Parts: sequence; C-alpha cells; structure tokens
Amino acid sequence: MLASVPLQILSHYPALPPPISLELLESNSHTCSYLPDRLARVRAFSADQMSGELYHKFMDAGFRRSGDLFYQPICAGCRQCIPIRVPIETFKPSPSQRRCVGRNSDLSISVAPPRISEEKFAIYAKYMTQWHGKSDATFDELESFLYTSPVDSLEFEYRDKSSRLLAVGICDVCPQALSSVYFYFDPAARRRGLGTLGVLREIEFAREHSITHYYLGYWVPDCTSMNYKAKFRPCEILCGDGLWRNLAEIAR
Repeated sequence: MLASVPLQILSHYPALPPPISLELLESNSHTCSYLPDRLARVRAFSADQMSGELYHKFMDAGFRRSGDLFYQPICAGCRQCIPIRVPIETFKPSPSQRRCVGRNSDLSISVAPPRISEEKFAIYAKYMTQWHGKSDATFDELESFLYTSPVDSLEFEYRDKSSRLLAVGICDVCPQALSSVYFYFDPAARRRGLGTLGVLREIEFAREHSITHYYLGYWVPDCTSMNYKAKFRPCEILCGDGLWRNLAEIAR
C-alpha cells in the first residue's frame, strides 16, 4: 500500500514543525523498535502540564506522548512512522471486528482516571515478558510510562465475570480527539482479540462523547505488528504537508 503513495506526500524534512516555538532536544541514533534493521532518531521535549487543545495540535504535527515526554521521529531517509487516525462519524466496524465484540460480550468495561496498582503491574509484566520478550519490567517503569501524564487521561479496564483483570487501555482526552496511548493485556486471554476490542471500545467512547477523531499513534507499513491499525476504516494518515488524507484514496 505504501509503495503507491507519492513520496512527496509523506516527506517533510526533517519533520513537520511543532505548533508553537520551543526547544526540541534530539536523540542519538538508536536501533528502531519497529524496524530493527534501521536506525531511528527522535526530537522531543518534556512538560509538566499541557491543555488538550494544545496537545491535539502537537498530534496534528506528528508528535506522540510517553509519560511526560512528547516526541517526534526525525529518522534520516525513512518516513515509515505515519500518524494515523479514525474519523468517528464515518467509521464502520468490519464483520470480523463485530465478531470480536460479540466474543467478548461477557466482559465488563469500566472507564476512570488512570490509577496504578500491583494487579495492573502483574498483567503488564506478564505482557511485556510473553508478548515483547522483555523480562525486566518494573513497577516504576510502568508508572512513569503510563501513569505519569501532563494531559487529561483515562483508563479502560476489562474484567471477566469473576472480576479478574484481563486488559488495560490508557487514552489521552482532548476536546475533539481521543488518543490511544497504550494497551496491555493478559497473554493467557490472547484468543479473545482484546487489542481489537480495546480500539473498538475506545472509538465507541469517542462517539458517545461527541469526539470527532480517534488517534492510533504511528502506523508503520513494513512492521507486521502495526498492520492492524489500518484495518479500522475509513482511516486517515498525516501527510508531509500537514494535511490528513484518507488512506484508501491515497493508495488508489
């Protein structure tokens, strides 16, 4: 799909400018977490607090958030990290996505401000070990990564009939944007398709609260684990001129 997108649509060197004037620190080159055969670089800044309106503008310039750090890829010769979002009004779940909702109709889903706990850390540590091969996760890492937020955030908890925690999703909330920050789940429940369920529930939350767009972060076409993001259609990608365009129309 990416091969049919004109290069100039995706390219803006080194990246889109931030919406306000500020100092951005640039990282050294490091192994890309999405495409291990490539080197990656980001530019970033930290903030103790930021309004939803301003953060929305940063997302529309290709920035994402991790803890109190706001970052943007500036990789030389690569534009694979493409911001992607779903327009809520026109989104329609596919048959397989609707089946996923039905398969998980026994779950209870609660929404509240993020709150870390030992129960959540146990799920996170298991997820990182079995899903990402990272066995050294710590409670402090989880807290700084997902439970330290300079913007308004919400946490979605997914529990079975026995109240056992199966999955957690963290989202940032702006007046007209809901941004998925991270989703982790118990690998023992992998057959439920909880990742898909999480996206669908968050999209529905946006619809219920008259939020116009749902941001999924970066879509990386050559990274298999990121392919699912383009399956929530119609979806739009952020192009190098700062405009969002329908992915299917660009591919055609």
